[in-house]
Amino acid sequence: MEITPRTEILTKNELLNLIQKQKQPCISIYMPTHRVGADTQQNQIRFKNLLREAQEKTLAMGVRPGGEVETLFAPAFELHRNSLFWKKQSDGLAVFLAPGVFRHYRLPLDFKESITVGERFYVKPVLPLFSSSGRFYVLALSQAEVRVLQGFRDHIMEVDTEPLGMPKNLDQALRYDTPERETRAQPVAAGIGGGGMFHGHGGWTDYPKDNIMRFLLQVDRSLQKLLREEREPLVFAGVEYIFAMYREVTSYPYLMEEFIPGNPETVSSQELGKRAWEISQRHHEKSLKEAAEKYRQSVGTGLASDNLLEIVPAAHHGRVGVLFVVKGEEKWGSFNPGTGELYLHDRPERGDEDLLDLAALQTFLNRGDIFVVEKDRMPEGKPVAALFRY
Repeated sequence: MEITPRTEILTKNELLNLIQKQKQPCISIYMPTHRVGADTQQNQIRFKNLLREAQEKTLAMGVRPGGEVETLFAPAFELHRNSLFWKKQSDGLAVFLAPGVFRHYRLPLDFKESITVGERFYVKPVLPLFSSSGRFYVLALSQAEVRVLQGFRDHIMEVDTEPLGMPKNLDQALRYDTPERETRAQPVAAGIGGGGMFHGHGGWTDYPKDNIMRFLLQVDRSLQKLLREEREPLVFAGVEYIFAMYREVTSYPYLMEEFIPGNPETVSSQELGKRAWEISQRHHEKSLKEAAEKYRQSVGTGLASDNLLEIVPAAHHGRVGVLFVVKGEEKWGSFNPGTGELYLHDRPERGDEDLLDLAALQTFLNRGDIFVVEKDRMPEGKPVAALFRY
């Protein structure tokens, strides 16, 4: 069986690929994990128990026992046996299994332990990461090193840039950019104008502006592979005049105007994440306030609703431009897209699904914005609210 390569970095494009139609059964496993201390030994044991329970649920769905189930779960049990993997965890682990698909992500979310076997992956627990008030990226760039980080409020992780084809430093970029390395000339100017050289600024020495611009273009082209479908803040860390040059070449529209100045080689990823969050948080808060105010202004116009029975069909048809959902809330029921029939139940019944998850999923698929917030941040204090596109 061909296993789709997995990535530890859960991007919006990655999630969109996951929630497209997959072969059944689609198995979603969530569990909280301990980062440090004696409890870390329980992570591996808990995961094995969840896998056994997931196998039982899969068999109950009608999958034939024996080789078919063993093949489906083989990569997950291999992960269970990987002792090095379990030595470094985040707050939660998300695992997705389907025929030909295996993904796992260590994420800064304290998941409730759960197993879902169905026609599609259950993704609502990870949607807070894709809320328009959650994530950010950092591009830490110097002449000698390129680092890309994905961050959250209190967590930062370094992205493996090798699959993106990103140069590790300026010398490598120039080595592969042209057959022959350009000869370094004598300095003729300082600054970002003309074709001059730069001296003594964070390691950018004796390189013509054209060479640096080629390097920045290579970095940006590689970065777009990661940021495809993203609309999260990108915070630049580096010297000021290189930031000015990067702003000229980047095609990413969500590069923050505020940046982290200085040579990032001397700054840890944790410190970069802390400073980048301060910048991106202001962006997120502004976005949430503007969306909430627009919702309040739209009440009574037919373009705003807090009625789940109205929101779910609207999300399915791509009408929801902005969705507000209370973090951790669940509303169970069923929706038939063909007939438009929707039923809401006090507790889960056979064939039910979380309708808040369904609304968020359809909003996500139709490129709407999602705000997963605490109840006191909701525009109307209800579990769900939506702004319609039309």
